[in-house]
Amino acid sequence: MQSAQLVEIREQMLKFARLQLRDETVAEDIVQEALLSAVKNIENFQRQSALKTWVFAILKNKIIDYLRQKDRFVVESDLVDDDNDNSFFDQHGHWKAEYSPENLPESAVYSDEFWLVFETCLTHLPAKQSRVFMMREYLDYSAQDICQEVDITSSNLHILLYRARLQLQHCLTHKLH
Repeated sequence: MQSAQLVEIREQMLKFARLQLRDETVAEDIVQEALLSAVKNIENFQRQSALKTWVFAILKNKIIDYLRQKDRFVVESDLVDDDNDNSFFDQHGHWKAEYSPENLPESAVYSDEFWLVFETCLTHLPAKQSRVFMMREYLDYSAQDICQEVDITSSNLHILLYRARLQLQHCLTHKLH
């Protein structure tokens, strides 16, 4: 791995950690812990996914562990959004099987272009929309946990997620075609 690639991954990890933790110092610490863990366990990396995906999985687990320690993490419950007519997501707000990143060809999911476009689209969302979307879709937070963490109502959460999904769908559709 080249140092430039590591610097780029670290910057993306910091951006994600800052968004979720809302604390610069804690975000730096968690990212450092995740990178240290990756270096210590590099022999366990089986190359079944991209290195960036593997390191981000470690980061995700470190963030969840941190939030559990702070008594902010509750058992997951499903988010239901009856108004969701978004073609990428089902009635529960989860990826439809045919659009799920897990079911896309590996070349599409791990292509630098896709993730660059996705990150660009995510960056252009309003901060609160981006944060709740990542909490729900990437960290698997329950609706109740997100509402408590961000201090919003359930109705407001549904609206934020709906708008985030629509804007991401629109952005991805136009930038990838």
